[in-house]
Amino acid sequence: MGALYLVATPIGNLEDITARALRVLREVNLIAAEDTRHTRGLLAHFDIHTPLTSYFEHNKLAKLDVILAALETGDVALVSDAGMPALSDPGYELVRAALAAGHDVIPIPGPSAITAALAASGLPTDAFVYLGFLPRKAGERRRLLESLRAEPRTLVAFESPHRLLESLTAIRETLGDRRIAVARELTKMFEEIYRGTVGEAHAHFSAKGVAGEFTLVIAGAAESPKERWDAARVRAELDHLIAAGMKRKDAAKQIAERSGWSVREVYGLDR
Repeated sequence: MGALYLVATPIGNLEDITARALRVLREVNLIAAEDTRHTRGLLAHFDIHTPLTSYFEHNKLAKLDVILAALETGDVALVSDAGMPALSDPGYELVRAALAAGHDVIPIPGPSAITAALAASGLPTDAFVYLGFLPRKAGERRRLLESLRAEPRTLVAFESPHRLLESLTAIRETLGDRRIAVARELTKMFEEIYRGTVGEAHAHFSAKGVAGEFTLVIAGAAESPKERWDAARVRAELDHLIAAGMKRKDAAKQIAERSGWSVREVYGLDR
């Protein structure tokens, strides 16, 4: 009975691969790869000649029997294009099937955009919520973010360059102008970690342009205020957010979280 190895591969810099990962990739009978072309480049760099088969989102169910058959005669390694397989990448179904068939499933840890961005963010790291990729559709993305409005733990999510600015806008409108770290192209030549408020990050990437792969680390919800704001402070903050382009109802929600006022009270404040 072979074992299924979940092998973390570099997220950019090839020097980040571990000696254990290289040994396992050399010793297994088969490597199941998200993109065989990408993985061939990695293997060629380290002079590894283990046979490859594809295992990606659109063939993962069809390939289960093939990989399970291979596990009957020897060890198999699962790799994604970058980082730990089965995290926001195909692998969950294969892990479950391998376990159900009685095979050992052994993680080979290594590079991770999630922990790298979190550790360097400057935000609390004692507890966090990993969201994977934010939903592509605006409505689904907004509903997810609204469900996390009161979540005190740090939030970590992936985002594509095509939706970064749209997502930053949604984050600011639903969660408020919190602290955020936007990590771009981690471990690669043009690595950048921008730290600031969500609004500042939006302005930065609007001016600079958006390219690369992004990991977002968002501050959790602040503790409820100990003292209720007076009406003048609430009115001033409401005027400020509306002048900045925020809808009154969204501004009222944001202020309510920090002021001790209800959303209805803020929204109904004399105009």
